[in-house]
Amino acid sequence: MTLLPKDIVSILDQNGIKAADLLHGMECDRLPDGGFSESYLVLSRKHLHIFCGSGVTKEKTFSGYAAGRRKAAGKPEQEGSGDWAWERIPLERLEALTIVNLVASGMVVAKEKEERVIGAFTNGHMNQAVRFAQAFDKLKNNEPFEAFEIDGKSDGASCPTCGLMYPEEGRPFCPKCMKRHAVFARLLSFAGKYRLSIFFIVLFMLLNSATGLVIPYFQGTVLFDQALAGNGAFAGRIGLVIVIILAFRTLSLLFGILFGTIIAKLAAKVAFDLKAAVFTSLQRLSLDFFMRRQTGQLMTRVNNDAQELQYFFVDGLSYFIVNAMNIIGIIAVLLWMDWRLTLICLLPMPLVFWLVRTAFPKLWRLSWRRHRKVSALNSIISDSVRGSRVVKAFGKEQVEIGRFQQANDAFSGAEQRFNKWSGTVFPILNFLTQAGGILIWAFGGWYVMQGRMSFGSVLTFVNYMMMLYGPIQFMNIIGWWSNCMAAAQRIFEIQDAVPSVAERPGAVSLVTMKGDIEIDNVSFGYEPNKPILKQVSLRARPGQMIGVVGHSGAGKSTLVNLVSRLYDVTAGEIRIDGVNVKELSVASLRRHIGIVSQDIYVFTGTIAENIAYADPDCQMEDILHAAKIANAHDFIQKLPDGYDTEIGSGGYSLSGGEKQRLSIARAVLHNPKVLILDEATASLDTETELQIQEALDSLVKGRTTIAIAHRLSTLRQADYLVVMDKGAVVEAGTHDQLMAREGIYRELVRKHDEALKMKGEIIA
Repeated sequence: MTLLPKDIVSILDQNGIKAADLLHGMECDRLPDGGFSESYLVLSRKHLHIFCGSGVTKEKTFSGYAAGRRKAAGKPEQEGSGDWAWERIPLERLEALTIVNLVASGMVVAKEKEERVIGAFTNGHMNQAVRFAQAFDKLKNNEPFEAFEIDGKSDGASCPTCGLMYPEEGRPFCPKCMKRHAVFARLLSFAGKYRLSIFFIVLFMLLNSATGLVIPYFQGTVLFDQALAGNGAFAGRIGLVIVIILAFRTLSLLFGILFGTIIAKLAAKVAFDLKAAVFTSLQRLSLDFFMRRQTGQLMTRVNNDAQELQYFFVDGLSYFIVNAMNIIGIIAVLLWMDWRLTLICLLPMPLVFWLVRTAFPKLWRLSWRRHRKVSALNSIISDSVRGSRVVKAFGKEQVEIGRFQQANDAFSGAEQRFNKWSGTVFPILNFLTQAGGILIWAFGGWYVMQGRMSFGSVLTFVNYMMMLYGPIQFMNIIGWWSNCMAAAQRIFEIQDAVPSVAERPGAVSLVTMKGDIEIDNVSFGYEPNKPILKQVSLRARPGQMIGVVGHSGAGKSTLVNLVSRLYDVTAGEIRIDGVNVKELSVASLRRHIGIVSQDIYVFTGTIAENIAYADPDCQMEDILHAAKIANAHDFIQKLPDGYDTEIGSGGYSLSGGEKQRLSIARAVLHNPKVLILDEATASLDTETELQIQEALDSLVKGRTTIAIAHRLSTLRQADYLVVMDKGAVVEAGTHDQLMAREGIYRELVRKHDEALKMKGEIIA
């Protein structure tokens, strides 16, 4: 819950209301008649307290920043003055407290003798408002609930530093305030288990740098000042000097090949680990995570981002380390040769570092924008390919080309902005680094003319300087670093994502299940204060078949999704064999529950592999048995390769009825104790429906079954029927009992029979 400002706590304390007496509270950031202002609603044991701030904010930024955090142009930032209008209403006078949904906002409405608006808020506070209303209801009904901590930590949805709203609820991660070095350190941890390889990589890198540093000395000072000038240990021994130079170059090349080969292998292993880690993280996330994201976006993260990080380990990290070593060694040699020329050589460096520091954040943001555009592009490609039948059927090829072109243009624009920025930065960096070389030639030549330095020494110094500027230019890896760190951040976002349906510590594992299902006063909504189910209750005893009927949108499919715990209930409980499903381990729950849905997905592979998806370790005899029960064996035998026929993407195309029978065969092989049939015969012709129904009749024997169907004829064997309307159970009983009531169920049956008559499926 939102923390109360200290001045409000002080006001309450001065009036004898202690923090321990406060049970719940919420923040409101709007005025009921428009505009924005800060106010708070607080529940105590006997009163509802309303605190309205005196300041009014003219405008509010909706880009993720809390109102009032940013200074208005030309005006000082407005701060709370501590002037609060305080009203308290005895709870005994209040009949109800409700939340009203508006466009991008909501209102808190209290009902005394008449209704009145006591608070208004933007959608970011909707969850708080819903919990506040629930707390009020429990307080009025003398039910226990958890009070919020006045002096504890806030569970706000925005970053306390910059006000940016967190991209994911329940995970306090702020992309803006995130420490970049933390991402880099975490990325390096992927290579941690390859310590031996890293040891040899570093060893060969050091040897490569050491042998490379010797070469300029022999090419300059030794060759010109000793061998050619006839002085020193190498006087006149030009051939020996050249042989030594070739030997060191060969050794440097050999060490470079060795560490390059090891790095290539290491990078492939790390990329494999990255992709495996991302895909594993995706599998543990809840269904709502995938419903909120596009397929192309997730594919981009698994493939493109992991590939980007492979370049980080192959082309980036290794050369980064080598060049860092070279820079340190070369600067040490240059200082030893002449510290004055070294300082002249490094004169452009402050400008270089300033430019890097300025350009880095910009390129980071442009890299993120480019990623979003390519994700959108991939999503359109995925949609067009997967929906090619619909595209062709409606003749919308040109529309799809237009959609792709628009997304492609957006990606091209983002790519061009990134390239233009980096294309401007790097020439400037090259100019600054080359300016140092010009200065060295000028001052070095002056030293030679004065006799303060030999030509060989100047040439050696210039060679070292060129070796220095090469690594320094590489170290200005703004674009590479931005791409890699942005890709790493996106991958870590998936790894750190919190599943909305999480298994509790010490979860109960049911070895066997009776199939006793009790749905007790369950409410649920995909969005706060927009309930799909409202206090639904029903009971399915072991072996019973419960039919759930109702109009489209009544909440039937949502109900069975809660039973299998694809989502968690908002209120109430679902118990199986007397145990709350939230207390059960996910593995044991899914092991004992089977689902046959109208939405059937066929995986790429053979018929046998698709049936065996429920139990990959089964025998061929088990697959045949499941197919026969599902009435699928006959049509499978007629396929080109029987059970080895390839289906799915690019394979043999099955009809809707054939796919449905495969789905039933999967469920038979799964052998669940609880079976959920979600419109299992929808959109099928009568003959196919009869075949599917025969398979379902065999499947439901001995199992607790919850069946949803629009075609009421498929529920003829149900022991009990539940009629849902607008998220609530409105009727319940046997077929005969419901027909006698002349309610919604009887009307559904009448319309169902009329529809069949129109099709000529029954005789009037």
